[in-house]
Amino acid sequence: MYNILMVDDHAVVRRGLRAILEDELQDVEVKEAATAREGLDALRNFEADAVVLDIGLPDRSGLELLKRIHQEWSHLPVLILSMYDENQYGLRVMRAGAAGYLTKATAAENLVFAVKKILGGGRYVSPALAEKLAAHLSGEDQEELHQTLSDREYQVYRLIDSGKTVSEIAQDLCLSVKTISTHRAKILQKMDLKNNAELTHYAITRGLVD
Repeated sequence: MYNILMVDDHAVVRRGLRAILEDELQDVEVKEAATAREGLDALRNFEADAVVLDIGLPDRSGLELLKRIHQEWSHLPVLILSMYDENQYGLRVMRAGAAGYLTKATAAENLVFAVKKILGGGRYVSPALAEKLAAHLSGEDQEELHQTLSDREYQVYRLIDSGKTVSEIAQDLCLSVKTISTHRAKILQKMDLKNNAELTHYAITRGLVD
């Protein structure tokens, strides 16, 4: 019997993916959680063999939760499920300890194979992401400017790109406007850019936009 924890704030998505796993895999129990807090509570009361984790959660980013899981349950494989293209988060989450990265656009076709892969101790990544990982591990890749950002800075950067104001971002992340402004200033400094328009142009030219 395999126990899988599904953490996603969209009930329809959770139920759909749960149905796929229960239909295709034998002896599997899937437990659902809608927030990072619920996910952590579930892990403390549910002996999971794997976690399928959405990167966008309402109370904490999936990337933060991934790191927390990796700290407390280092043996537990985590498959990141994301609406974002792997160019945006793939390398970042794999470096943070994820066992795989799957986009929601391909989840219906690839979820079962991906879960089987990580349950067997392997990694699930696309050929393109595997190539990026290999280059990163060998030191052959040239780190792009956005990859120098911390996880929180990158999260703020993505929200700036989406058109949100500093106040809106502060509300979304439950942080002060001053803190977000400080993150924005650091982002501009690290990326050697002057304003939000240049940040957006950078994202477009590198395929980081949704």
